[in-house]
Amino acid sequence: QVQLVESGGGLVQAGGSLRLSCAASGRTFSRYNMGWFRQAPGKEREFAAGISISWSGGSTLYADSVKGRFTISRDNAKNTVYLQMNSLKPEDTAVYYCGVTSSSVTTVALYHNWGQGTQVTVSS
Repeated sequence: QVQLVESGGGLVQAGGSLRLSCAASGRTFSRYNMGWFRQAPGKEREFAAGISISWSGGSTLYADSVKGRFTISRDNAKNTVYLQMNSLKPEDTAVYYCGVTSSSVTTVALYHNWGQGTQVTVSS
């Protein structure tokens, strides 16, 4: 089991930046694909960004809505995955969750561990 703790959320003006972190416990972190999802009030949790395990290339994948603005990365030595968010928009406002999966990074039902979430609020 991998336990996850997100941090780095906050209030930012449109056009600003935030960097989210997701710290994982356990020595098996490097064996999992990781993803960032977000959930706005009244909406379903949606995929934002994902990154595969390093020895498969550490490939990344982004939702169209964040492509070119968000960057996901991982540091296996620190058991941490990051989400750098630039050029933030009010529609990026949501609770952001990181999760682990042994399968597709884009499918929420295939994740087997989630963090508690961190709130990101972007003001116009």
